[in-house]
Amino acid sequence: MNRPQPHEPRQPGTPAPTATAPSTTSTSRTVDALRELILRGELAPGARLAEVELAGRLGVSRTPVRSALTQLATEGLVEVAPNRGARVATWTVRELEGIFDLRTALEPRAAALAARHATADDTAELAHLAERMVEVGTPGRGQDLDALAELNRRFHDRLSALADNAALANALSGAVHAPIVLRNFHTYDVESLRRSLAHHVEIVAAIRAGDAVWAEAVMTAHMRNARAVMVAAAQAAEG
Repeated sequence: MNRPQPHEPRQPGTPAPTATAPSTTSTSRTVDALRELILRGELAPGARLAEVELAGRLGVSRTPVRSALTQLATEGLVEVAPNRGARVATWTVRELEGIFDLRTALEPRAAALAARHATADDTAELAHLAERMVEVGTPGRGQDLDALAELNRRFHDRLSALADNAALANALSGAVHAPIVLRNFHTYDVESLRRSLAHHVEIVAAIRAGDAVWAEAVMTAHMRNARAVMVAAAQAAEG
């Protein structure tokens, strides 16, 4: 008869075995799955996010769903209201117009100042980011919109730093809403996305030429392109 072997006593200072890894993995996968459903529009803005229904849809328990909703709320993709549960975050047409109008006033100014201050090394760094955005963002089998969003953030943050204007940088940090930027890339049609990618490349060309007026003009077009896409989507959602 086989008898169960006794557990060896844990030595002092030895960490206890962890049972959190599977839960952590499950939560991470659930976060990724829900984020993708939201960004693809399968969970529409304003849609109610019921834990039981989502757990069944994703084949997980309610615990990782609850944790995922909390994380996505910190990212701005989900809104959680006491006693009312969670919903996909929404922005009205008016809110989006206000956000993009503010960015259109600030981002072109940052690009113009960057054109005056950027060194050859700075320009090379921006060029690399713009080229990588074209590589990962161009529609096709290799497209990675999450990677594009991160490269885009780095590109615009670098322009803000090169502008060397603390007041402008502070204003930009409050005007740029990461969830809107991320959703923007998933909302673009093919032509709007190609236009956006080309804008980054042209902004680098303007900065390389030291032409502040050119850089400002292209960034203005870049912001107007993004505004048109997001406002049109919001108008369609509002009916």
